[in-house]
Amino acid sequence: MTDAVGSIDMPDAQDEAPEKKTRKGGKRGKKGPLKRLALFYRQIVAELRKVVWPTRNQLTTYTTVVIIFVVIMIGLVTVIDYGLDKVAKYVFG
Repeated sequence: MTDAVGSIDMPDAQDEAPEKKTRKGGKRGKKGPLKRLALFYRQIVAELRKVVWPTRNQLTTYTTVVIIFVVIMIGLVTVIDYGLDKVAKYVFG
């Protein structure tokens, strides 16, 4: 009888050669905590320089759209809440 692919009887790991042991941490593991913190800070600054910041006009437009959306959602939830309140009072007295 043939075994199914990936069965427990014949694991695939036996066919592979054993892997070499690697050191944990590599080059970063040799640095002290202050050097790693400085490296982290430099990486943050480098990433922030890549960000495309919105112009003042875009920021105003985005803020206006968000405020209008929130006002519409507040109105919608208020209308639904008011309607459900009236339905509940009608059904339960």
